[in-house]
Amino acid sequence: MRRHSAHLTHDPAVLPWLGANFWSRTGGPLMWRSYDPRVVREELAVLREHGLTMTRSFFYWPDFHPEPHRIDEEMCDRFRDFLDAHREAGMATVPTFIVGHMSGENWDPVWRGGRDLYEDVWMVGRQAWFVTQMTRRFHDHPAVSGWLLTNEMPGYGRIYQVDPPSADVVTAWAQFLCNAVRVGGGTQPVSLGDGAWGLEVTGRDNGFSLRETAEYVDFVGPHVYRSDTDRTRQHYRAAFECELAAVTGAPVVLEEFGVSTDTVSAANAATYYRQTLHNSLLGGATGWMAWNNTDYDDLWDQSPYDHHPFEMHFGITDRTGAPKAPLREIADFAEVLRAVDFPRCRRADADTALVVPAFLERGYPYSRPADRPLIFSSLHQAYVAARAADLPTALTREADGVAKDAKLYLLPATRQLTTRARRHLVRRAREGATVYLSFCSGTHPATRGPWFDGLDEWFGVEHQLSYGVAEPITDDVLEMRFTADFGDIAAGETLRFPVAGNEDSRAFLPVVPAGAEVVAEDAHGRPALLLHGTGAGRTVLATYPLEHMAAATPRANPEATHRLYRALAALAGASRPVTVDSPQVSADLLEHEDGRRFLWLVSQSEQEVRVTPQAAGEPVDLATGEPVPSPVLAPYGVRVLELR
Repeated sequence: MRRHSAHLTHDPAVLPWLGANFWSRTGGPLMWRSYDPRVVREELAVLREHGLTMTRSFFYWPDFHPEPHRIDEEMCDRFRDFLDAHREAGMATVPTFIVGHMSGENWDPVWRGGRDLYEDVWMVGRQAWFVTQMTRRFHDHPAVSGWLLTNEMPGYGRIYQVDPPSADVVTAWAQFLCNAVRVGGGTQPVSLGDGAWGLEVTGRDNGFSLRETAEYVDFVGPHVYRSDTDRTRQHYRAAFECELAAVTGAPVVLEEFGVSTDTVSAANAATYYRQTLHNSLLGGATGWMAWNNTDYDDLWDQSPYDHHPFEMHFGITDRTGAPKAPLREIADFAEVLRAVDFPRCRRADADTALVVPAFLERGYPYSRPADRPLIFSSLHQAYVAARAADLPTALTREADGVAKDAKLYLLPATRQLTTRARRHLVRRAREGATVYLSFCSGTHPATRGPWFDGLDEWFGVEHQLSYGVAEPITDDVLEMRFTADFGDIAAGETLRFPVAGNEDSRAFLPVVPAGAEVVAEDAHGRPALLLHGTGAGRTVLATYPLEHMAAATPRANPEATHRLYRALAALAGASRPVTVDSPQVSADLLEHEDGRRFLWLVSQSEQEVRVTPQAAGEPVDLATGEPVPSPVLAPYGVRVLELR
């Protein structure tokens, strides 16, 4: 299966988007009122010296559109100089039109008067007019490389947690504004700037649908800030959301990510940037924009910094323009992109499929939105475990039809499947694939148990569930003792898993074999893992919600699911083209169109670690070509080598 890695352009002469969201330190969102051409050029010079190729810029809406039918030409003159400064620095920028939300505060043009931004026809017309007018002024400037309609419109146009607009309304609004860019002469790539926070990625309905708006946009731009209770999961958060955001096949640009050094130490900020940049690349992102370019200490009495003071210190440079640790990480990343000729690279194919249930994004009658966080978190943890197992996986969406060409299918404690997908997976097992499912009872008491039919026949068991009653897991640690060889796990080995969940989900599936072989038991002698041959393939049932329990456990990783996935891959004959001998280091490949292969090693260890990659080829240093058979990774470090 092809793993998503679409680039914005196939022209190797065009540099990939590696940049920062930009407000000058002279004014933050109000920079156009106090615009200083000299300071802006100094700021851009520092970014360019560290390998950045572009910025994301902002038309602060109240300043650029002061009256319904008037553009402020003085502000436009300043923005034109801003574009000239980019050209002088050898950089590009992506302007953002409707900027009424920023860093914890919303600002309206004085003339809005409470009108709805999506459904008031006059108000939509004024937005479209503004977009067209600004595009006409700047579309032919060589520094403009793309356009964004808004900044995080779900938090501005209508607060989606309180009163979300419908997808039909948002899609029509997006169509009008995207068309306004084209009417204004803009031919560069355009997207929404919404953060990709909708159903297809998060399971939350805010009206912005990647599928519905795909016809009008040229790329998708996740904004990733959510936190976790496990550091490894946190390091893979942006990568996983980029994987989900690729639902339409459009290029994925990690449009916002970053940390405030008021809440994260300098060293840990560097770690977060390093991990997010490299893991998101391996997750399919092909562009990056850090939040943000500078600190704002001198703006402490200006909104939003007076009430969101930590927002002053998201910068990759400090108040004087000096580089901070994150900028140095971006510089290192830029050098790697150059060394591997990234625009001509793509991710290696996979034959393991991570199945995304349609229930994440579709509101089936009387299904419950409360199930969606379970689906997201279990999939996220499974993604982390697959990384620890050096197992390349491709997401396959039930809503699009589950992939037909995988050797291994992972269904990790997500609980729900439609009848169509279940039957397809039954067929795939009979045709020779391996289908793995871990049981989950659900996180609420409504209809406890599996939300699909035919479990007994599918897995060769007879379940012993009682109506309405979850079978509680009483142990604090699940000990899974193997009674038979399983993949590369030998009989007699024991895997230990964290136990967690609420009164509904901290539950196991009691079964008796009815054709399946018990390959592992729990500490009470009950079946914990069963293997069932069917046709040319097999199904594997875990009677415990392994991925859900790990996802609900703080600081769980690395945990033993990666070992189970490794054994499943061996059983299924699923490809693991490069492996290392530590679950704290993940290995993956990028392939260049000329046949070269590049090995990424990413460590989740807080200690220095040495690994010996096993692959078809010899790892060599990118710069010197010298063999590196056993590379050493610094704490949370990354090594990129060529395989020859």
